[in-house]
Amino acid sequence: MQQKSIRSASSAQSRVYRPAPAKKRQRRKPLLSKQNLLIAFALGALLTLVSLGALVLGVTMVYSRGILPAVRALGVELGGLSQEEADDRLSAQWTTITLRDGERTWAVDPATLGLTLDAEATAREAYAQGRGQGSLGSALFGNANVQPVVHVDTQTAEQGLASLTSIVETAAVNAGVQFVNGQVTTTPPQEGQALDIAATIERLQNGQGFDRSGALSLVMIPVQPTVTDASPMLAEAQRLLSNAYTFNVFDPVTGDIVPWSVPPESWATWLTATSDSSETGDLAFTMDTGRAAAYLQAQADAILDSTRYVNIDEATQAAQAAIANGSTQSYVRVYHHDRSYVVQAGETITSIAWDVGVPYLYIQQANGGIDSVSEGQTITIPSPDNFFDYAPVPNKRLVVSISEQHLWVYENGVLLWDAVISTGIASSPTWPGIYQIIMHEPNAYAGNWDLYMPNFMGVYRPIPGADFTNGFHGFPTRGGSQLLWTNSLGTPVTYGCILVGDEQIDTLYNWAEDGVVVEIQP
Repeated sequence: MQQKSIRSASSAQSRVYRPAPAKKRQRRKPLLSKQNLLIAFALGALLTLVSLGALVLGVTMVYSRGILPAVRALGVELGGLSQEEADDRLSAQWTTITLRDGERTWAVDPATLGLTLDAEATAREAYAQGRGQGSLGSALFGNANVQPVVHVDTQTAEQGLASLTSIVETAAVNAGVQFVNGQVTTTPPQEGQALDIAATIERLQNGQGFDRSGALSLVMIPVQPTVTDASPMLAEAQRLLSNAYTFNVFDPVTGDIVPWSVPPESWATWLTATSDSSETGDLAFTMDTGRAAAYLQAQADAILDSTRYVNIDEATQAAQAAIANGSTQSYVRVYHHDRSYVVQAGETITSIAWDVGVPYLYIQQANGGIDSVSEGQTITIPSPDNFFDYAPVPNKRLVVSISEQHLWVYENGVLLWDAVISTGIASSPTWPGIYQIIMHEPNAYAGNWDLYMPNFMGVYRPIPGADFTNGFHGFPTRGGSQLLWTNSLGTPVTYGCILVGDEQIDTLYNWAEDGVVVEIQP
């Protein structure tokens, strides 16, 4: 048997697959060379410039005789207008200008600020924009704003701006307190602003005063509050605000005292802290008189009739003084206007004067010196305030009855004592009315009757402008020793004064200070 030989793997020739070599790729040539690309870019830019130039040329040709399209002055669009048209439009605009402080604006007459617009010169400035002045691009496509040519009368401008300070300025607010949910907490301070008149005028003179909208921008100076932290006074605020604030409204004519009370949560907003001028800078609470005044005016308008009013400044000052003294109440005096009176049948000046409680010579004076009146005639009755030389004392009152020949002395609405007195005789009567103690004289002399009157307290002057006064006194003397009328109390015996016994007059003289109201009844 023939054996086949077996070849080993190592000796056998192996077949290896080898791929055919790849052909080299050929690089494509660029369509444009770098040089050609630069040339193309340059040509594109040139074409753009030419197009832009053509556009600009076209626009300038369109506006060759008018102001370029994006030009304005005083907030007025002037594009396309001739200089003459721009002059007219700016002049028409100048009747009113706007003052601006941030978001706040006010309309005013420029003449009140001493400002005069040169509209013709402003129109020339507008026409020159893009034609030698300013940017052509801004004049064509932007926002070329021309400052108006304005002449400034410095003195008038200073006066006009000064008159506006109360409107445009804001006061700095010191740290204070507030009442929230029954709790007293502090409030932060607020910066104020003051008008810098000199800087505002300087900007106008330098041609920089008006913004793009045509408003005159005011130069404001920040004003810092003097108290930036009210927390050291929190305990005092809590004490004050534990009570309502009460205005005790006092009518000296009627003697009424009516409380107007403001709850703590309302009047807490009236409190602000202030620092005194000393080196220690002690803090104290004061009242915001503006808010207090608004409340008082609203109350007066709602409650008082047309014949009565309150002096708001006087009332707020009294409240301010009360707060400074740690009190939460003060008095508010009621005042009275003159009033009209229609004469009834059978009345005379004297009878009317007696009935309304005004000496008849004052009624004559208030009505041009008339000697008589007729039925249906309207005359003026002067206000009883004419007889108050001093602020009326609210808690004391003297009441005299002519018909009963009696005196009652009241304090805080309580009768202290009363006494029999004597008033004037028919030919020289004591006149009814609402008066007050206006003088104290230990021993006054009445020259007309050669009388010395001890413990004299003047009450009213029966003759307008004369140095002659009726009042209270004790038993008079004549010739230094003779006492008069000692047994006449209860009967009219005087020459217009009110006679009081020696024991009572001494007490009354020391008790009734100047300003105590005296009500003399018929």
